[in-house]
Amino acid sequence: LGITVAGWMFSYRGKGKGIIDSILTLPIVLPPTVVGFLLLLLLGRNSPVGQLLRQLGISVILSWPATVIAATVVAFPLMYKTVLAAFKQVNQDLINCARTLGASECRVFWQVLLPLAWPGVMAGTVLAFARALGEFGATLMLAGSIPGKTQTIAIAIFFAAQAGRMGEALLWVLIMVAIALVAITIINYEQGVGSREQGVGSREQGAGEKLFVPYQYDKCYRLIKRCCSIISHWLLPSRKTNIPFSNIEVRKGSPLTPLNKGGKEQGAGKKSNIEPRKGSPLTPLNKGGTRASLIEPSQGLLVELRKELSSSFTLDAKFTANGKPLGILGASGSGKSMTLRCIAGLATPTQGRIVLNGRVLFDSKQGINLPPHQRRIGFVFQNYALFPHMNVAENIGFGLQELPKAQRNERVWKYIELMHLQGLENRYPHELSGGQQQRVALARAIAIAPEALLLDEPLSALDTYLRNQIEMLLTEIFSTYQGATLFVTHKLEEAYRLCGNLLVLSEGNVIAHGSKEAIFEHPPSFRVAQLTECKNFSRVEIIDHQKIQALDWNCSLSVVEPIRKSLAYVGIRAHHLRFLKEPNHDNTFPCWLVTMSETQHRVTLYLNLYTASRNPKQYHLQAEVFKEKWHQIKAWPQPWYVQLDALRLILMES
Repeated sequence: LGITVAGWMFSYRGKGKGIIDSILTLPIVLPPTVVGFLLLLLLGRNSPVGQLLRQLGISVILSWPATVIAATVVAFPLMYKTVLAAFKQVNQDLINCARTLGASECRVFWQVLLPLAWPGVMAGTVLAFARALGEFGATLMLAGSIPGKTQTIAIAIFFAAQAGRMGEALLWVLIMVAIALVAITIINYEQGVGSREQGVGSREQGAGEKLFVPYQYDKCYRLIKRCCSIISHWLLPSRKTNIPFSNIEVRKGSPLTPLNKGGKEQGAGKKSNIEPRKGSPLTPLNKGGTRASLIEPSQGLLVELRKELSSSFTLDAKFTANGKPLGILGASGSGKSMTLRCIAGLATPTQGRIVLNGRVLFDSKQGINLPPHQRRIGFVFQNYALFPHMNVAENIGFGLQELPKAQRNERVWKYIELMHLQGLENRYPHELSGGQQQRVALARAIAIAPEALLLDEPLSALDTYLRNQIEMLLTEIFSTYQGATLFVTHKLEEAYRLCGNLLVLSEGNVIAHGSKEAIFEHPPSFRVAQLTECKNFSRVEIIDHQKIQALDWNCSLSVVEPIRKSLAYVGIRAHHLRFLKEPNHDNTFPCWLVTMSETQHRVTLYLNLYTASRNPKQYHLQAEVFKEKWHQIKAWPQPWYVQLDALRLILMES
């Protein structure tokens, strides 16, 4: 009862939650006699409930059911509050991930929330058991003390001691102590076994021996997984066999093609018997060798959403995405992740409309808001959100539970091979490296054949060498996946390498949307140029139709583009500055080196125009050159001459 109510309160978001919680917790703060008196009023013969029970021939007062009711009411708050606290400690991303993988709320509860909160559930059981075992006041008032019928151990101790039968009272005390010690010992033993096995698993990982999962997780998960299967069989609709499947093609010779021991590609000459559903975004190749295009007017992702997050911040995003991956750039707190959450159904927009392949996912005017498990959207979380109580194969297959077991296993193994996870299928997330965890998360997201794929900064937590490997993997996946793809990052290089189009967010608003080349070469505003990592800016004053004065650089510049009246800034990217030996060129000015910084491949030079400066904070321009170029120019006598090519100048509005 406590677990059920705690699960309901954990997911309840309606009004009066605080009042309901107070009522459920009330018995723990009231004296037991007060609780017993309230139960008498509720279940007594003159109460409405008592009269109804009397008509049914049921008598509660002074009966053994009254003993159970009293103990349950008094011990319930301990179980409820402990389990609720354990549920709140579970990472919310794990619950959200399960929902995006097609799991209903019932399945999320049984297969994700309850196993992960199991230590808290056990602790609540111990506390509730101890409280029920020692209950006295409420039981005495409601059930009385009828020996052999309603007399509990605690009441028997009281009356035995009151009557002077100290030996009998001591016997009951020893029995209660023994019961409590046995219960605590069993729980501590299970937790100790789990900790030792987990430690052995960690030590033996390098030796390639059998790895262990935490004992209590594995035991609980196997039990409730079976229970959930039985419940699903009787309560949920019949299983569907036409679940959409992906059919990702791995090109021969690609870095993703698994090889046999002999060096040949696995699966060569074999024909898959798994057919993708009609209209799946992961489509097979046509006879001519080209991939069937699914980008039709009614297909793709249309997003028009507005969400008020606070009085000072409102997310207002309108864009479309279809064939090419769309990279979403923006500073921290600009609304990138919230945009993905609204699309996936993990957050509800204040107003707007979201349509995927002609299917309305959200429409505030029509009152449509599909739950996450019905949207068919794959989501890769920033922290991967792998289920810690499931191994690699179970994580990948979590979203395929409606398939027959043989077909599900075949699909899981396909993605294990695709992601180079052979030999790791029985390992648990804590036994994997960051790159391996990321590959499992990717495999799990695309295994359900989603109509859209959302990736929330999937590379941010990886080391450089792992990031390069995952980028190659993503490039291969994106080249075959024909659904809408949204890739959130705050690094321009990642978005430029992986995505064909870019969307730039600033303070919740879309300030640029188009091809990556257009946004990078011609950012429409000062803020877009900043977010696309332009380093050099100056306010401008228009001189004539092809000449401007750069106020912060103290120089005049010739431009090629037409000058608009709204022009406010001029900029140039650091790697577009050119160093010359002679000043006889347009937009070429003398400069002195103020300071420098270097990495393993590049050198950043901080330059001051016209005059030398010894203040490292006083400079006009930043230039980036390869070290080979730096070795050439550092021997030149100063001043050097730097050219701001008119074709490379960026003219921007404020």
